[in-house]
Amino acid sequence: MSSYRQPGIVFTDRYFTVPLDHSDPGGEQIEVFGRQAVASGRTDEELPWLLYLEGGPGFGARRFVGAEAWLGRAVREFRVLLLDQRGTGLSTPANRQTLPLRGGPREQADYLAHFRSDSIVRDCELIRPQLTGGEPWTVLGQSFGGFCAVRYLSAAPEGLKTVLITGGLPSLDAHADDVYRAAYPRIERKVAAHYARYPQDIERAREIAAHLLECPTDSAGHRLTPEGFQSLGIMLGGGTGSHQLHYLLENAFVRTPHGTELSDTFQEAVRTATSFAGHPLYALMHEAIYGQNEQPTGWAAERVRAEFPQFYAAAALKGDGPVLFTGESIHPWHFEVDPALRPLRETAELLAARTDWAPLYDTERLAANQVPVAAAVYHDDMYVDTEHALRTAASIRGLRTWVTNEFEHDGLRAGGERVLDRLLALVRDEV
Repeated sequence: MSSYRQPGIVFTDRYFTVPLDHSDPGGEQIEVFGRQAVASGRTDEELPWLLYLEGGPGFGARRFVGAEAWLGRAVREFRVLLLDQRGTGLSTPANRQTLPLRGGPREQADYLAHFRSDSIVRDCELIRPQLTGGEPWTVLGQSFGGFCAVRYLSAAPEGLKTVLITGGLPSLDAHADDVYRAAYPRIERKVAAHYARYPQDIERAREIAAHLLECPTDSAGHRLTPEGFQSLGIMLGGGTGSHQLHYLLENAFVRTPHGTELSDTFQEAVRTATSFAGHPLYALMHEAIYGQNEQPTGWAAERVRAEFPQFYAAAALKGDGPVLFTGESIHPWHFEVDPALRPLRETAELLAARTDWAPLYDTERLAANQVPVAAAVYHDDMYVDTEHALRTAASIRGLRTWVTNEFEHDGLRAGGERVLDRLLALVRDEV
């Protein structure tokens, strides 16, 4: 362990060893990293623990600088563990560079099958007694971290003192097809709202898509196509995303001796926004997190898109309608255009075809839940369907919801102290 100070916080880096396959505890082991945070001046106090589970899948825990955002509020009363879930951050990272150590695509897919919420929760239950002495802890789950928290309630509620969820109540029984069938209309509404705010972007997006349809570009090995351009719509799920997208589009074209071209500034911004180099598990595991009951996910987002032909750029350009951006969806073409994913295409295909996914949620146990739970449900959330979330909330005994349109999906980041205060008040019956 190593400790160091930042403004208002003492951080301690901790590493834990856990089984790759929890059904074989004596088998291969992997390393999981967590960053402990405690308020300066309180390092020697006996404080209750709060475990933070980041959104994703595929993202390590946020790297805070001192007592900023919600962490500053949390360390007033908790000792916090910011966990890099297995395969992310410093936790035995899984990416195009490391996965070939497993062997070929088949071996890689078999390995990654152990990187869903069920395994993450079992990691947490091995780590908890090492930190708390066996006492239950509070879990704060953002987005996919909330999915993990619901799995925790299903599998090991004895490890939980309270659960706080922000934008992360999953459907308990929806197939991946159902998830995306609900998602495309939400995305379309977000795009319509963006174009209403910035009507000049309608023609600009058409110009960019038409240019890319004729001549896809290449930036640092990242091939930009109309579909890749449309995927910038993922920005629209954040509180400032519409404005950021507008500013990105305004730099799209530049005059050159060879005529009008897409600017280097624009291409670099798009590459940065759409590359999976920093979080490849997001692409590899994105549909697998919905896999249950021995049903393949089968590239659900790509298949379901056929039910929403308005999202095809080429068709939109043949008429005078707007080019629609897409949102949080992963498609086979991602593994063709992104150099961080290209070597993993066959692995992704095998995961999409996999049929041995076990159920993730125990509905009977959730219906009998006794752990205090509070969840922020963002009414206009682009990433997690509100109807699905509220149905799940009603299925978990005692869960209290705060339904708000004050924030988008990134509410914990944008309004962290307020969001955390509200959820803590709900689980403590103070509101």
